[in-house]
Amino acid sequence: MRRIIKALVRFIFVAVPLIIIAAGAGYLWLARSLPPASGTMKIDGLSDVVTIARDENGVPHITGSSVEDVFAGLGFAHAQDRLWQMEVVRIAAQGRLSELFGEQTVDSDIWLRSMGFYEASKASYELLPDDAKRAVDAYSDGINAWMSRGGRTFASKLPPEFVILNHTPEPWEPAHTLSALRMMSVTLAKNASEEVKRLSFARLGFSPQDIDELMPMLPGENPPALPDLTALLELNTGPLQISATGGNRDAFLLPPGDQNNKGASNNWVVSGSRTETGKPILANDPHLSLSAPSLWYLAHLKVEGSDGDRNYVGATTPGSPLVLLGRSDHLAWGFTNTGSDVQDIFVEKINPDNADEYLAPDGWKTFGSKEETIRIRGGEERKFTRRWTRHGPVLPASYLDIGTYLPENTVAALQWVALSPDDLTLDAGIKVLNQTTVEGFQEAMRNYVTPMQSMVIADTSGNIGLIAPGRVPIRNPDNTIMGRAPVPGWDAVYDWTGFIPFEGLPRQNNPAIGAIGTANTKMVGPDYPYFLTLDWDEPWRQERVNQLIVDNRTPQTVQMTRDAQADVLSQAFASVGPKMIALIEDKEGVDKQALATLKAFDYKMVRDSRAPLMFMAWFRESMIGIYSDDLGPAFDAWFKARVNVVEAVLDGKAQRDWCDDRSTQGGESCADILAESLDRAIADLQRRYGDNREKWSWGAAHKSAGAHSPFSRVPFLNAIFDVKVESPGGPFTLDRGRTPLNDAAEPFINKSGSSFRGIYDFTDLDKSTYIQTTGQSGNPFSRHYRDFAVPWSNVESITIPTDPAVYQPNVVGTWQLTP
Repeated sequence: MRRIIKALVRFIFVAVPLIIIAAGAGYLWLARSLPPASGTMKIDGLSDVVTIARDENGVPHITGSSVEDVFAGLGFAHAQDRLWQMEVVRIAAQGRLSELFGEQTVDSDIWLRSMGFYEASKASYELLPDDAKRAVDAYSDGINAWMSRGGRTFASKLPPEFVILNHTPEPWEPAHTLSALRMMSVTLAKNASEEVKRLSFARLGFSPQDIDELMPMLPGENPPALPDLTALLELNTGPLQISATGGNRDAFLLPPGDQNNKGASNNWVVSGSRTETGKPILANDPHLSLSAPSLWYLAHLKVEGSDGDRNYVGATTPGSPLVLLGRSDHLAWGFTNTGSDVQDIFVEKINPDNADEYLAPDGWKTFGSKEETIRIRGGEERKFTRRWTRHGPVLPASYLDIGTYLPENTVAALQWVALSPDDLTLDAGIKVLNQTTVEGFQEAMRNYVTPMQSMVIADTSGNIGLIAPGRVPIRNPDNTIMGRAPVPGWDAVYDWTGFIPFEGLPRQNNPAIGAIGTANTKMVGPDYPYFLTLDWDEPWRQERVNQLIVDNRTPQTVQMTRDAQADVLSQAFASVGPKMIALIEDKEGVDKQALATLKAFDYKMVRDSRAPLMFMAWFRESMIGIYSDDLGPAFDAWFKARVNVVEAVLDGKAQRDWCDDRSTQGGESCADILAESLDRAIADLQRRYGDNREKWSWGAAHKSAGAHSPFSRVPFLNAIFDVKVESPGGPFTLDRGRTPLNDAAEPFINKSGSSFRGIYDFTDLDKSTYIQTTGQSGNPFSRHYRDFAVPWSNVESITIPTDPAVYQPNVVGTWQLTP
């Protein structure tokens, strides 16, 4: 026994201190992976000295004598602060995620490799004008300069993720920058997933009318009736077995993907004729999947010259040199996702006598093919043959489980403008740097291809405008599908016939009303001659933008714009909520306390109230009760807050009796389902948050899901790397916070919201304000990793002045780059 005690004592007094010392040393070694606040470095290719002065918010003020020099400085700053984020995007675009993350990302890599993003990006780089090439090359030089530097004593040269995963980044190439921009189209594209949903419903035996009720168009749309897809595509019908993962190809992309949580946004611009100051006001808040670190990185670029300095300020994305959302000395601009239909899925028949051929209108054609090898961390290599047809790449059968729905001996091919090798979108971003007017900005978008964005613009002369640039296909008038579902690849009537000419893209200049606002719903009038899409967002946010800004004749102020960005009134829930309550308030057995809370709810999705949580839980359970028995295995992929769909059922406008539970004897009314759903919702909330309803709050349940890739999925590490904060808003509010209702574990979390907010005041552009969701640094040891999170949730912001006399007193460190 004495020996055991002595050994234990030795362990306590010798081994434990050594373990603590080792852990402390490891922590210090990783903590010193942060870049020094100041320093100097030589970079080949610079024409003159570049300075990077970071202020108290971690925002770099980058000064150089040419565009190429400041882009080199931005690449250097991006690499210092966001190298891991850039690495994940880079390897994702190449379909190499499994080299880092192992078997779990193989399906993602197969899809990404099949699309050929990287090959298309390399081809696009070769087609860029010389000035755009020089800009991209300089940006790459800045990144590589930081990565190739010598290490410091007792410090990790790389951020913690590289150390934990024992990974060393490769040199950055210009094509990686074009790939990073192209990946924005992946996060914003949605039409293909909508087509697959309609295909799954047809495969289950639903009629075209049923499908239209599940995925309705906006009022006023009058396309040809959706054909019978089972006959058109020769589908079988009946029960389906869908994979547990749902074929989620976006599992490890940045930001994390969700087929029901694609990008949305608000933007507006108000002419000086409508403001108190007589100067324009422009605002923008793109709604994207929330990640840690934020997708956005704030920066100020100053190009010094003999004819005066040029300033560019706003939101950049690590991996790209462009100020995507922001302002110059003469202009401000803000984007929302137009949501145009630039994807079509073609069902291709395979030759039963030759599996290397598929049917085209003029006979059998040979698939293009290439063997690909995916290296897998901790596993054996996986080989597969990537194929393509005249329409585009063949989709893996696992993509959204599409192989489950297709007829035998067929495959699906995707035609998508984001795969175009002649995509010169980056050149449009370079050309903007030289523009000083709204019309000049619009003309600079001539080479813009993807993703199509609704861009509002204002200039210092007082002009306002809009353009929605992008390459949008023109379809044959005899194509009655009109992008809603997969089409026969062997029938030429479904082939694209061209693209909307640049002069035909949506555009406005100084409209008589004196204001422009967009929010992802239909943004063209009935006289617009071209087809954009039938899958517009519901118009609830647009209507609120119109109420508060566009149609509000009170002279507008910056504070009114800030209040609008913070608006949490859900007009959608205000519309459907009273109808739901009216159906159950007289039923016996209804929870009276819950009913009283719901009747008092003002439909403002504020953090410190339980009413928004109770209503969202009730709406969630109501959708499950109404639709899950009908949709079966296709329900989860379709399941999100669909107020227009539910409201049509409650108003008696649906042809099918969706409320009747087909798994039970007898018939249920909508009132029966809603009452049962309220009981289930309250029971679910009690399981999640306890019996004391006074302690329930929307904010606690609706935390922003600032998810890190990949450590959000790793216990303990997720507490270090994820950035979560209580947040207001809901799926239909201007201060948006979209919830993944189909996630049983965290159905109320804020997974997609206002990822950036910018307000540009033309009274003094230096007083413009900015905020993103987390912080400037991507290193969790930095005080700037999460310092924006609470201000962002509170709809607060910072200024980024361009006058050195203003920002220099707040500079905390300066790097000097020399030729």
